[in-house]
Amino acid sequence: MHLFTVFSTLALALGVSAAASTNFTESELKSSGTLKPITLKVYWNVIAADKTLKNGYVPKSQIVKNIEATNKHYAKSGIRLKLVSTKYIINPDWFNNIYFNTTEAREAKTKLRRGGPADINVYTVGFRSEASNGTLGYATFPYSYAGNPKDDGLVILYSTLPGGTTPNLNQGKTFTHELGHWLGLYHTFQGGWESPGDRVSDTPPEAEAAYGCMYGRDTCPGGGKDAIHNFMNYSDDACLTEFTPGQFQRIKQQIKQYRGIKFR
Repeated sequence: MHLFTVFSTLALALGVSAAASTNFTESELKSSGTLKPITLKVYWNVIAADKTLKNGYVPKSQIVKNIEATNKHYAKSGIRLKLVSTKYIINPDWFNNIYFNTTEAREAKTKLRRGGPADINVYTVGFRSEASNGTLGYATFPYSYAGNPKDDGLVILYSTLPGGTTPNLNQGKTFTHELGHWLGLYHTFQGGWESPGDRVSDTPPEAEAAYGCMYGRDTCPGGGKDAIHNFMNYSDDACLTEFTPGQFQRIKQQIKQYRGIKFR
């Protein structure tokens, strides 16, 4: 099971507001202009079972490398991340059992979350419960912040950081992917063939998630080859290399509307 997030699917099932569902036209993309960079604060919470790497106690150097890598991935978006805090918490129960809406997740986030809607809170955990087995990460969307501020943030499998032990998924791109959700992006395969899909006009329709590196795959003929290299797909880290201008424009709209983040 290669699960980046449970939130995007649930969000569509529960319904998405009109603002969250905005689809951008080609003219809007061309008129978006060059964005001056903005800096977002990152509060990183390392939740481990003990003080060993195999049980989640990742060194700060790995976190710094992930921030640096993700800044490169978002370089054309006008967004830059700044690590302002790294906190270590030894709690085997949290490390093993944090997952979407579990008691452990609510406890940890209620106690640890810092900042406001524009601040990124990250929690690295082990996902070792039966329910979460195989999960790489999950994140909340911008529009959900107002209803539950303490839940806001990204939860990441510790071994997906650069140099980690998760095979083919250890270049830090799980963080990049989940940050995309936090900024308002859906999966490129959202909705399959059906419109409006991921609400971005310059990502081709895609029937299902891509795994590994499926070069040349085209599951929806006529719409262009599948975006297997897009960070919002499920391909291996080595295959994920890009976002589109439309995705960056959607991010700009989503974080302005729901997180109060405005580009100058």
